[in-house]
Amino acid sequence: AYACINKDSQIRLESSSGGMFTIFSQEIIKRKGIVFGARFNTDFSVVHDYTNRIDDLGEFRGSKYVQSKIGQTFKEAKRFLDQGEKVLFSGTPCQIAGLLSFLSKEYENLLCIDLICHGVPSPFLWNEYIKYREQEAQSNIKTVSFRNKNKGWKKYSLSINFKNGKEYIEDVYNDKYMKLFLSDVCLRESCYNCKFKTINRVADITLADFWAVENIYPDMFDDKGISLVLIHSEKG
Repeated sequence: AYACINKDSQIRLESSSGGMFTIFSQEIIKRKGIVFGARFNTDFSVVHDYTNRIDDLGEFRGSKYVQSKIGQTFKEAKRFLDQGEKVLFSGTPCQIAGLLSFLSKEYENLLCIDLICHGVPSPFLWNEYIKYREQEAQSNIKTVSFRNKNKGWKKYSLSINFKNGKEYIEDVYNDKYMKLFLSDVCLRESCYNCKFKTINRVADITLADFWAVENIYPDMFDDKGISLVLIHSEKG
């Protein structure tokens, strides 16, 4: 287990914790590989997608507290793996288990990264919340951040910028969506009986916020985000 930060302060600011997903992704892309992760699409649904460009990694950075649509990404990852390309696939523990089950054989050129998962609300609830905020602002959404650090890492906020210039920002304890999420009342049924959020992971690396790091490494804590990195395999 490691406590890690990205030395690029801007990337760390834009990341949910310490910015380590970007570090791993940059390394894979530098080796001519492909990175799979979750991003927003044009209507702010969360979808899995891939890139081989470092400039695109900003779209995949940061937590998205909603179930992502896997789409064809398992098939696309297999195609790249069969071609001998290096692939980093990131997702929730159940998504990584699903990918490995789909592939049905080991690939030395595949690196899997999961996260310590709280569970995921349904896309329906997230879409209803988006409609609610757009009606309130009388404008379409321009950007969303679930983990705005304007008040620090520990007291993060959900922030939404609208195309008419308005901004909604509310801390995690007062935003309606985040209150539902963190109180565990809106997660998918499967999340309450998850078989994959265990100590023994099928992923090579697990990423998370290193909460309470100030109790272990007080000199490291600056309230800007620290990543917990758990290594599960030689490849990881």
